[in-house]
Amino acid sequence: MGDKMNNLTGLKEQIIKYVEDLDEDKVIELAKKALKEGMQPLDLLEIINEGMNSVGKLYEQKDYYIADLIMAGLIFKEVLKLDKMVAHFQHDRNQKAGKVLLGTVQGDIHDIGKDIFKGMLETNGFKVIDLGVDVSKDLFVEKAIENQPDIIGLSGALTPTIESMKDVVDALHEAGIRKQFKIILGANHMTSEICTYIGADGFANDASVGVKICHQWMQYRGVDKE
Repeated sequence: MGDKMNNLTGLKEQIIKYVEDLDEDKVIELAKKALKEGMQPLDLLEIINEGMNSVGKLYEQKDYYIADLIMAGLIFKEVLKLDKMVAHFQHDRNQKAGKVLLGTVQGDIHDIGKDIFKGMLETNGFKVIDLGVDVSKDLFVEKAIENQPDIIGLSGALTPTIESMKDVVDALHEAGIRKQFKIILGANHMTSEICTYIGADGFANDASVGVKICHQWMQYRGVDKE
């Protein structure tokens, strides 16, 4: 048992390293091996996410370019397509954890963080309505009324999106529907102070943390919507 655990720990470190190196073939090879040796699909996603966070930091430090971020996103999607991943998450699909309306706010066309969060939400049993990028406050309000989600996710990679996020929350207030949803913000620069200023219920700098928050909210509500 100990050897197996040590082996998985070694694999974990290697997978993170190869995600950082953007070596898709190696990541897929090691991901298959880890699953075969008993690693749980959700644990594997957490590990890939750790590597993705490192890629994000390298991008912020200007060591990586936008193309590298896109490559990391593609690797993430390829891992999700592995047979054992698909089988595991298809199995859980029948139990919907909740419904999330998601989009990158107006003035920002970055979709990598949003897409990773979407992928992790879906693999965790959430139904996601993805509005895409550069989404206006009016469209968020319109789609919130139309889809009646449990949670609204606002994504933004650029600092000016703070005001765009606040505009969305204010618009939901003006429409008289703000209290119907939990609102989560996703961005590397997000802090609790900014979250309070925007008027959201929570925030995450990391996709896997965001998913955990969404799960906690749904358990707290004690209702599953279709």
